[in-house]
Amino acid sequence: MSKFVDRLNRLSRGEAQAIGFTARQAALPKPKIQLIARLAAESAESLTGHIAGADAALLSISKLATGAETLQKVSQSLPDIILGAWLKGSNNGDMKQLTKAGCDFIVFSAADTTLTIMKNDKETGKILEVEASLSEGLLRTANELPVDAVIIAGEEKEIQVLTWQHLMLFKRFADLLTKPLMVPVPSQVTAGELEALWEAGVTAVVIEFEAKQPENRLMKLRQEIDKIEFSSRRSKRADALVPRTSQPSGRTVPEEDEEEDE
Repeated sequence: MSKFVDRLNRLSRGEAQAIGFTARQAALPKPKIQLIARLAAESAESLTGHIAGADAALLSISKLATGAETLQKVSQSLPDIILGAWLKGSNNGDMKQLTKAGCDFIVFSAADTTLTIMKNDKETGKILEVEASLSEGLLRTANELPVDAVIIAGEEKEIQVLTWQHLMLFKRFADLLTKPLMVPVPSQVTAGELEALWEAGVTAVVIEFEAKQPENRLMKLRQEIDKIEFSSRRSKRADALVPRTSQPSGRTVPEEDEEEDE
């Protein structure tokens, strides 16, 4: 299984995550929202210094061949970080070249990606990108699809600040989904805002980085996050897990009310 997806699942369920590769594994002391550094494949090699402090790095890829080559180079220079690929446009070729290059998980658009992607390596995590305007009914169907997590579509650069409307939107998604939720946030997001997103049900955030941004920005944010006491992941709402059923025909009042009348 994808290392990143395994981590998301453990955090979403409120389980301690084992780390390391030996029998004597340690557990992460406390839950934390995951920081994902997003980089354009074209500039990824020159921005590896910006990744320090991230839990994973996500390369935006428009062409599979060149994207896989870049991902492999980044993987060699940063062997300790989990790498993913965000497929842009209609990338429907052979994804195995990404897996061979060191890709642990892929993000793909629900609207643009064909079903042939399901033929790929089962060890690679699959994260479904959906529009923020998706209806409640369609969003619930994502719980039954063979994907590992869901991310809300959006360009981080377009989000200047996080608002209460963003928080309501993210919470709505988190309440309707049984899978881990990832969301885009602005590069200047604060530790306090990330704590609020965690409380709303967000498991990971994606932050886009460019050369003009301070190289140590993510590391400073990581240090601030490490000081926060994140609460254990709360349980999902019951109505997101259990389908609603109608009352048997002929009944007009709940059973509890009838018992009270007696």
